[in-house]
Amino acid sequence: MTYKTTLCALAVAAAGLTPLLASAQEVTLRAVNAFQEGTAFAKPFEAFINRVNAEGKGLVKINYIGGPKAMPPFEVGNAVKNGVVDLANVTSAFYTNLMPEAEALKLAESTIQEQRKNGAWEYLNKLHNEKLNSYYLARTGDGVPFHLYLNKPLAKPDLRGLTIRVTPIYRAFFAELGANLVQTAPGEVYTALERNVIDGYGWPIQGILDLGWQEKTKYRVDPGFYVVDVNFLVNLDRWNKLSDAQRALLTRVATEVEATNADNATVNAAEKKKQADAGIKTLTFEGAERQAWLNTAREAGWAYVKKVAPQNADTLRKLLAK
Repeated sequence: MTYKTTLCALAVAAAGLTPLLASAQEVTLRAVNAFQEGTAFAKPFEAFINRVNAEGKGLVKINYIGGPKAMPPFEVGNAVKNGVVDLANVTSAFYTNLMPEAEALKLAESTIQEQRKNGAWEYLNKLHNEKLNSYYLARTGDGVPFHLYLNKPLAKPDLRGLTIRVTPIYRAFFAELGANLVQTAPGEVYTALERNVIDGYGWPIQGILDLGWQEKTKYRVDPGFYVVDVNFLVNLDRWNKLSDAQRALLTRVATEVEATNADNATVNAAEKKKQADAGIKTLTFEGAERQAWLNTAREAGWAYVKKVAPQNADTLRKLLAK
């Protein structure tokens, strides 16, 4: 074989190997968190990142940009959609402007594991693909209810005369009960309480002490309503360019993190004790008032889904409600 022939053979071989080498290269994903680092709803995502970086060496690396200081929470959905970031941890409440059907996620009465079996996850993933240019990788927060927190006592399910901080999650519910509504990012709640701009706020059972809000909160209203959804979203264009092995790694670790939702009952109980120890008193509705509180939450929620997403609302309720 001549020198020239040898060079040609090596060039052909190298060309054939290039796609294989490229597919084997480690990919770096830029990730952002809609919640403050180290707080209750940031921790599962941070655990996911740490595990992917530990187990995916040579395959996938996640560059964690940070929380709200890096990007305002209500901009995260758009950042995923447009590929400004590759991966995000964000509640649907922060991207309902892009995907109105996301209003239904809080109304789920089944776990994410059940949703993966009954077709709900597949349907929701399709909606995320089409409207948010994202892949719906995982959901955390199952089993974590929302509550109303107040600085004034409340005798019955009636919020007339009260100014309540909201997100899209409970806007329709609190409006139905007559509240004056103020929407802010989580980082502004403490100041709003301190300045008496608001009389209360909606928030899950977890995370109050992480944010220091117990210092300005006197009451929690029971029972809780709705359920937390904090979602791992991947830019769809980026997802489609990943190799099968890279997607498999992200999916496996994400579903393993989802399994830790089962721990939330224990965490919720611990949070209630911490709140009580911090001086937050419980206002509990019983009997007919309890039922009215829960029914109003449920029906106001679904009525709003029907209003903003009429074509998909009935299917979502069939898949998510029991």
